Amino acid sequence: MLENFWFNVEYGINHVLDINAYDHVLFLIVLTVPYTFKDWKRVLLLVSMFTVGHTLSLILSAYNVVTVKATMVEFLIPITILVVALFNLFTSGKGAQREKVGVLFLSTLFFGLVHGLGFAREFKMLLSATDNKLILLLEFALGIELAQIIVVFLVLFLGYLVQTIFRFSKRDWILVISAVVVGLVIPMVINSDFLA
Repeated sequence: MLENFWFNVEYGINHVLDINAYDHVLFLIVLTVPYTFKDWKRVLLLVSMFTVGHTLSLILSAYNVVTVKATMVEFLIPITILVVALFNLFTSGKGAQREKVGVLFLSTLFFGLVHGLGFAREFKMLLSATDNKLILLLEFALGIELAQIIVVFLVLFLGYLVQTIFRFSKRDWILVISAVVVGLVIPMVINSDFLA
């Protein structure tokens, strides 16, 4: 029982930290980069909203409530990253991340739903007929949340180092990181099978 629990939690951690599927990490980077350690509650809430969306779409998919074409999801995932990165670029230094909590949190929840659908097919293959789907999903979600906290901490820590030791302004830090992510994501959108 405990062995299965750790396997599922570890699977969730590996899902986020998989170097071959770095879209999840890119999303977390652009979601976190506008913030500092003093904003940790807000960041944790945002990341948790993303996990809730991710888990909800996995539940809907696991119970065959929702099915979406894989090509559509694979196109939408980089679009969600691009939207957040562009939002950062256009609002950097304007305090927009502190306003309109509802819009920011609801859009993060929606983006979590999209990202969860991207993993749904692989997750279904993980299930066996004897598995309790809901327990497995919750254990997996715990692993996702732990991995996301690690990524968020690293982004906040790097931001702290760059802004205190190297004297980057917060605005420049947000602009540089968001621009790099835009550069990484545009080819993902262009090369999507959905556009082929």
